Amino acid sequence: MAKLFDCITEELQKFITTQHLFFVATAPLSSTGHINLSPKGLDCFRILSSHRVAYLDLTGSGNEASAHLQENGRITFLFCAFAEPPSILRLYGQGYTVLPNSANWNSLHSLFPQIPGTRQIIVADIERVQTSCGLGVPLYEYQGQRQTLVNWASKKGEQGVRDYQQQKNLVSIDGLPTPLSQLP
Repeated sequence: MAKLFDCITEELQKFITTQHLFFVATAPLSSTGHINLSPKGLDCFRILSSHRVAYLDLTGSGNEASAHLQENGRITFLFCAFAEPPSILRLYGQGYTVLPNSANWNSLHSLFPQIPGTRQIIVADIERVQTSCGLGVPLYEYQGQRQTLVNWASKKGEQGVRDYQQQKNLVSIDGLPTPLSQLP
């Protein structure tokens, strides 16, 4: 059964910090636009307060979440327990993108590990916190984080990653601009 909470409680914070994987969902306003759902790992999620979270966003083949947030701000995070006891946690909120040239970049970036390929930080003010049973989620054994993306970014180097972002991360698949498109 679903349970609603007024905030991210201490118990829910503990649940979040034990998860090695979370999912981020965003969508454009257009009914013909593509909903984006992305898995995230690499110790890149932080709880800033009982109503605010952030994640370190790494360079990837698209930049959908950032484009959607710039258009409408809607974001949902999903955490699943893949071990016992079963549980699902959803955080619903309004988010925004913090770029490396933003005034609050340094204070936020210092909360995360230094990971090659860092693109931006997504911050969200959480409006709804909901758990559900998770009984349908299969059991999986955690083996470790993949290093493929980190190795790719390290091999490309800072300039190579920036060049890639300029080629692949300035607009969403639906043609929405991302905040990166506003950088000089």
